[in-house]
Amino acid sequence: MDHRDGGGHAGADGLVELRVHGVSATGPDDLLDRPHVQQVAGDHRGGFYRPRPENREDGEAGAVTLEAYRWNNLPAGNALRTLSMVILLPFMLINLAIWMRPAGAGSDPVIKALCRLLALTLTLMYVLSIVGVALDVVAWKCMSSAECLAGRSWLSWLGGRPAGLRLAVLALAPAAGISLVWGLSARPALPADVFRAADQPRAADRLTAVGRWDNEPLVGRLRSIHVAAAFAVLDLSLLGARSAQGLSIVTVALTAAAGLLLITCAVLLCTPPLTMPTELRLDRLVGALRTIALALTVLVWILVLTSSDSWPERNGLPGYNLTIVGLFIGQAVLLAALGVVLFWHRGRDPDVAPTLGFGALASSVAAISLAITFSAELVYRVSDFLNRGAPTAEALITSPPRACVWAILGFSLAVLVTLAVAGVVSVASRPGRFRAASASVARDFPDAPADATPRLRQVRKTLARARFTERLLPLAVLYACLAGIGMAAVALGLLPTPPGELVQRYVGLPVSFVYFVIGVGSYLIAALILGLVIGGIFAHHTPGFRRYVGVLWDLGTFWPRAAHPFAPPCYAERAVPELTCRITHLVDSGNAVVLTGHSHGSVLLAATLLQLPPRVTDRVGLLTHGSPLRRLYARLFPAYVSDEVIHEIADRVDWRWVNLWRETDPIGGRVFARHGPDKASAASDREATVDRRLRDPYAVTPPSGDIFPPAIKGHRPCESEKAFTDAVRDLADQLR
Repeated sequence: MDHRDGGGHAGADGLVELRVHGVSATGPDDLLDRPHVQQVAGDHRGGFYRPRPENREDGEAGAVTLEAYRWNNLPAGNALRTLSMVILLPFMLINLAIWMRPAGAGSDPVIKALCRLLALTLTLMYVLSIVGVALDVVAWKCMSSAECLAGRSWLSWLGGRPAGLRLAVLALAPAAGISLVWGLSARPALPADVFRAADQPRAADRLTAVGRWDNEPLVGRLRSIHVAAAFAVLDLSLLGARSAQGLSIVTVALTAAAGLLLITCAVLLCTPPLTMPTELRLDRLVGALRTIALALTVLVWILVLTSSDSWPERNGLPGYNLTIVGLFIGQAVLLAALGVVLFWHRGRDPDVAPTLGFGALASSVAAISLAITFSAELVYRVSDFLNRGAPTAEALITSPPRACVWAILGFSLAVLVTLAVAGVVSVASRPGRFRAASASVARDFPDAPADATPRLRQVRKTLARARFTERLLPLAVLYACLAGIGMAAVALGLLPTPPGELVQRYVGLPVSFVYFVIGVGSYLIAALILGLVIGGIFAHHTPGFRRYVGVLWDLGTFWPRAAHPFAPPCYAERAVPELTCRITHLVDSGNAVVLTGHSHGSVLLAATLLQLPPRVTDRVGLLTHGSPLRRLYARLFPAYVSDEVIHEIADRVDWRWVNLWRETDPIGGRVFARHGPDKASAASDREATVDRRLRDPYAVTPPSGDIFPPAIKGHRPCESEKAFTDAVRDLADQLR
């Protein structure tokens, strides 16, 4: 039975406290701290809940009606969707890069174009990885070897058949892979007019760009371009193999058409009209481009299928290794160009971290290196399986392309070096972090008894660990540089010398050791993929585990698809307008609203407040706790979460804003930067009233009637603490 009534009424004074959870929420009953709740708006994926009438405490004067917004099913969904997000992780990371660009409009068009071109290379790599398995390893190598087909009835039925027939049949696998991601990205969304935000001027470089439905035309155009490019690279792979028979007019014409189609796709990604909300001519052009690509694929497939002449089957699929190496080199060039542009437009403010804005490079390299390792591991594992575990390179029947082997070696070395540097940084920064932690402990617990020494030591360790967060971005930039060098080294795959012999000749390491490292790296990549799958499933079914793994999904799917159309859908396009609609309804019903957001919930509320009209924000107060707005988002997304944006949020609510933070929290922190004595001003005085530091733990000795000291809460919500209740009361008094 549905008990929804719209929830327009409130307590005696017309006050509603609307709570928005973070990534670790369990359910609306825990969020509201009430045993029985009912849904008053929304659906099963995202909705608003209130305590049932018999559990409400709003009967007395001055009470606040509790309401909770549950959104954690929007990015997570069912287990199948979680698994698809793991597979689409590289697409999500490259889409994240375009939002991590530095502030300033001067470099925006170039950075956006480079990110979209890098996103296109990921789609091409996705197709080429399936081509490598289906066409190169299986159709070309294994099916032409009696030793490989022996005892494999599921493959031998095509063995001995003409190469054209084998390639045509196995080409259906990459075509199906393209159709799969095409279908996943084109799932029907809710009508645009259902969750449309308030009409406001479009802002390109502020948090208001999140949660608006005018991004849908861009996604549709990107989808058509990527689908056309994906089929074009499949056509070129088939035509490259067909050219082994000798060039003909038809083959040359189709190759030229596929190459021109691919170039057109790349050019369109760099054109400014791509992002226009209404551009009918461009919509017709990209639609025609996709249709031409599909028709071209059918023609190429028929050409390959009807080829009756003998094909010279030696080495590997003609042109495949060269194509892979060329793609890797192209990605390295684009990454180098992106790094140069980011360095040239970096922030030169001495008070700003020098790595600010380089998150776009780190995210791009992470996406590409992950895609390369996924692709290389897929080809390598299938080859190893078909080889029946051949112990030496000479015994291999279906050896993977050398470019894939170099990719695995480069990824392994980049990860190992980054981990080694991270260990050095951790040890080197340990004294400074512990000195700062000791100062905090001495300030908070000056009169701690002697028997509290073990507990004080544990608090110091927690504080020191929490301070390591600021060093993660420089380490990510270091990994980006190392992985970029490793990608450039993939060009060695063009050499006829195997990797083991080349390393032995110029480095001196034994061949057996090199292949041992490659094998270990391959298993590490397989473990990484398996860990991501298991982590995604556990994050869906286990709320406690979601606190650690869900951060990645919620961060990545918060931002709209602006670079890669096959990235997971953006849940903020529903959550932000839904919050906007609900808050507006509550205010128009005569209520004042205190918004409380924990962790990522505070970011959702910040984006929502920037969408609300002034008549609504005049009746709204804001309470954030464990907020990553400044500590993480201002560092990772400087063009969208800046000092100006944070001040605008405060101005919108007339500085009715309280932010609770703990030093033991590795994610949340202040929302306003500290100001020295020389920068004191009226603005900084108002900022000081927003940030309220909570002592954590509140004591280091067991309270009366207990044998355990209070827990260290870190990033946990604050709803059960007195400081939270006091802050809500203060904001409610201001609104009354």
